[in-house]
Amino acid sequence: MEENKMANTILVGAQWGDEGKGKIIDVLTESADIVVRTQGGNNAGHTVYVGPQKYVLHLIPSGILRSGKKCVIGNGVVVDPVNLVGEIDGLIKSGIKVAGNLFISETAHVVFPYHRELDAQRELLKGKNKIGTTKRGIGPAYGDKAARVGLRMIDLINAESFGEKLRQRIKENNEVLRAFGAKPISFKEVYAAYREAGDRLRPFVTNTVLLLHEAMERGEEILFEGAQGTYLDIDHGTYPYVTSSNTTSGGACTGSGVPPNRMDHVVGVLKAYTTRVGEGPLPSENAEISDLLHGMGREFGATTGRARRCGWFDAVATRNAVIINGIDALAITNIDGLDTVPVIKVCIGYRIGKQNVNHVPNDIEQFARCEPVYAEFPGWLCDTTKARSWKALPPKCRSYLKAVSELTGAKIAIASVGPGRDQTIFI
Repeated sequence: MEENKMANTILVGAQWGDEGKGKIIDVLTESADIVVRTQGGNNAGHTVYVGPQKYVLHLIPSGILRSGKKCVIGNGVVVDPVNLVGEIDGLIKSGIKVAGNLFISETAHVVFPYHRELDAQRELLKGKNKIGTTKRGIGPAYGDKAARVGLRMIDLINAESFGEKLRQRIKENNEVLRAFGAKPISFKEVYAAYREAGDRLRPFVTNTVLLLHEAMERGEEILFEGAQGTYLDIDHGTYPYVTSSNTTSGGACTGSGVPPNRMDHVVGVLKAYTTRVGEGPLPSENAEISDLLHGMGREFGATTGRARRCGWFDAVATRNAVIINGIDALAITNIDGLDTVPVIKVCIGYRIGKQNVNHVPNDIEQFARCEPVYAEFPGWLCDTTKARSWKALPPKCRSYLKAVSELTGAKIAIASVGPGRDQTIFI
């Protein structure tokens, strides 16, 4: 992908989330007219640096940080209205214009306090088999959506009928919470807080499917912003250690109402190594690189603050992500995180006992038994953060990145050597 050249583009995480999508989205937004968030909720956290200023966005697309860009929260997202109002107020306080630039799908489902409480109780019940959820209520909200009992943004902003619908949902969920031995939710408190949030958000709520199709008729270009990563996808991830939405490229279509034949590119974002938050298998997990990265102050969750599990780059898993998503361009981030590593390992296969495995097993217990087979590459042992072109990167760094491209089967389009916008190399 050439700099300043875009069409309708889906951006997805090619690993377990936290790949640096917020920064890449922000950079690509310069060439887009509209940025659309298509799934997930405020369990996601996208970190963007604009000069020295750090922004952490949970629901609002990163494009909001660029003047004049339209941002859409699509129908596939589950929205915590109170949290969203707080995010909007934080941006306004920082001098970011939100009114007229943010649009929320009227069919996006709403996250309520009973969703969060159910999330926490279910994790508690699982004990050592917990998933590692953020306890933001995302899974239970998607569960209500699938069960056809959820409330949507269009319900939230309807002052006449919202109260009765909410009363029924709280009554039913309080019975479940009592069965868990948990404290029931107060209708009065929730209703007051959500009515206030609904009043604040009403000007932003609209039919975003029509908005996007009208924009495409005008020839405007759209960037679809994914949250989490491929291996947290409800269908294609390391189930059950996944999120509750489709984090792969197909989710951009269902979560926005834009059909597949209007999509032009799929960009996969990946780190130069591998990380994961929460439970579940991570074959290339390694204490040495984990200690190194944590010691540098890296790899702590933007949403939870939890230390991420770290490992060497997993080419097997990423190659599978390329296939599932139809990735035609790679954006490799955190290259500078390996600047001081003398020997860099890459997982090029798995072994279970004496059996070689060249794919990601769908059986989670089998995947947990996979031992990595490594290839080794010499480190470049110098600072890459000041590089501003492909040729300015050390030769050993370029060789490593070329190997990543060959092993995963997709071309490198972007190399990132730091959090700043200017620390982005288009190839």
